[in-house]
This record gives sequence, structure tokens and C-alpha cells, in this order.
Amino acid sequence: MCFNSNNNRFIKGFFIFLAVIAGIFGLTAIVMLLWNAVLPGLIPVTTITFWQSMGLLALCKILFGGFRFGGQRGSSRWKNKFANMTPEEKDAFKEKMKERWGNKC
Repeated sequence: MCFNSNNNRFIKGFFIFLAVIAGIFGLTAIVMLLWNAVLPGLIPVTTITFWQSMGLLALCKILFGGFRFGGQRGSSRWKNKFANMTPEEKDAFKEKMKERWGNKC
């Protein structure tokens, strides 16, 4: 059975959205648990709530520019790789991507 590609995009987008939300809430819970387990025993601070932990993460993003792991962002890294390919390598790459992500119906 074939699905409409717009329907597939919506479903994938919806699950990506849910994964991002779950990741944010999971990371917030981890920060809260670590703060409450470690810091009150080391320095004179109080425990924090879940929402304070989320605020702390937002503050870190504002102050430090986000949570980047590695060098370049994904998009520019692929653009640089693609720009340095020979025409034959570009054609082979395009075909491979069409086979992998193209319409399979």
C-alpha cells in the first residue's frame, strides 16, 4: 500500500516534533535530578523544581549560544562536502539519494 508523500511528511514531522518535545523534557528532568543530587551537598544551594530546571536550560542557551556538539552545523558541512565532489561523484550521490529517499511507489 502506498501513502501520499505529503501524508508521510506530516507523519514524520509529527513524530520528529514529539521526539524534540520529549528530548527537551527529558533533558530538563536530567538537569533537575543532577542539580538536586550533587549541588546541595557541595555548596549551599537549594533544590530546584522541574520548571526552574527548564529555565536554567533556557538561560544557558541564551548565554552560551546553544548546545552544539562538534564543528560545523549539518547543512553547511554537507554543502562543503558536495562542493568538493567531482561531477561523477555528484551524480552517483544524487542517484543514491533518489534510491534511498525517492518515491518508492
